[in-house]
Amino acid sequence: MQIDIVNIEGKKVGELALADAVFGAKIKDYLLWELVKAQQAAKRAGTHSTKTRANVRGGGKKPYKQKGTGRARQGSRTAPQYRGGGAVFGPHPRSYEQRLPRKMKRLALRGALTAKLGDEAIKVIDTFALEAIKTRDLLGVLGALQAHGRVLVVAPGRNEKLELSARNLPTVEIILADSLNVVDLLKADIVLIEQPSLARMQEVYA
Repeated sequence: MQIDIVNIEGKKVGELALADAVFGAKIKDYLLWELVKAQQAAKRAGTHSTKTRANVRGGGKKPYKQKGTGRARQGSRTAPQYRGGGAVFGPHPRSYEQRLPRKMKRLALRGALTAKLGDEAIKVIDTFALEAIKTRDLLGVLGALQAHGRVLVVAPGRNEKLELSARNLPTVEIILADSLNVVDLLKADIVLIEQPSLARMQEVYA
């Protein structure tokens, strides 16, 4: 599939054929769902914790004698039915990581890129040649490219001017070509790909 290449002024400077291996995959909704679920789960800290009856303070003495009181027998004040007692089946520190096959991740990522291309939400720019670290200049470039809403910029490598110019823009995110993920792709309204990133993307994800 052919796609136009534009410069920072939004003017067409050429055309490029996109690799079908990356941008022509079959879109499988269930794979996208599994990847989104796994990525969101991995963000959870898993540091929640409760005290069981073995961890709460006290409980050394039997509350009252075993027999003769007419009440139910009790052995410790740390039992769950007492105020301040231990929790039953409460949460404890754990990892929420969900390990998925690499092949599944690649298929889902290619499906997300294909879906964005089908929605005409992908634009290829020759390069982000910013002269200085200025958020105003980057906003001007995004305006010329008609990149509105949440913007994901795919860069071939670290670009200090680009990263620092976008630092104060909450709707703009910079990501490296070899570090793409399904959640960021699906959240973005527009995906701006620098032309040198395409070769790296084909090498990693094809």
